[in-house]
Amino acid sequence: MSHFYYDEMRALARQVRQEQGLVGPRVLRSDLRRVYRAYGIKIDLWPHKFKALRGAYFDDELGPTVMLARHLPPEPLIFTMAHELKHHLVDRGQPISYCDASNQREPVEIGAEIFAAELIFPEQEFFAHLRQMGIGPRQCSPEVLVRLKHETQTTLSYAGLVKRAEFLGLAAPGSLARVQWKKLEEQLYGEPFYKQLLRDRQAAKANRLT
Repeated sequence: MSHFYYDEMRALARQVRQEQGLVGPRVLRSDLRRVYRAYGIKIDLWPHKFKALRGAYFDDELGPTVMLARHLPPEPLIFTMAHELKHHLVDRGQPISYCDASNQREPVEIGAEIFAAELIFPEQEFFAHLRQMGIGPRQCSPEVLVRLKHETQTTLSYAGLVKRAEFLGLAAPGSLARVQWKKLEEQLYGEPFYKQLLRDRQAAKANRLT
């Protein structure tokens, strides 16, 4: 498929954002549940732990259904919901579409990844945020992406942000690889509150046992 197809997927994502009232780069699971209800898509949370399968789209006699792996953390779950929404809007008629490591290089799946990233954090908004931060071509560092994520509270993962920065030429290919993002977050912004709370609870429990 041509780049025109991928441009169409970006345009479709922006259209869905406008129609469904999605604003800003922080799209939540509750937002996508609302979008799913608008399109008549049912959600089936599977408790099974598959090695690579994140989600699948079915359109059969029971109607459109998206299967989601229950164990997925919040951001991958949100991205997978957006990914499967593309299959509903564009690829209906196929018996099943599934999302895992084995088919991620297929154009239909690449299109779904592009749609999902654009639905969560549109390229124009991403580029505008980095311009406001004074970031030009190949100047995007790991620290810049951590700051971007902190300031926007986007639910697009670091992996998605890295792909976007490299695609737009704001980071040199490979320059953002092998970064320990959570560790870098703590270095820049301190330990998250939930970690402090958990440590305090564990200490309180230990004191009660002594």
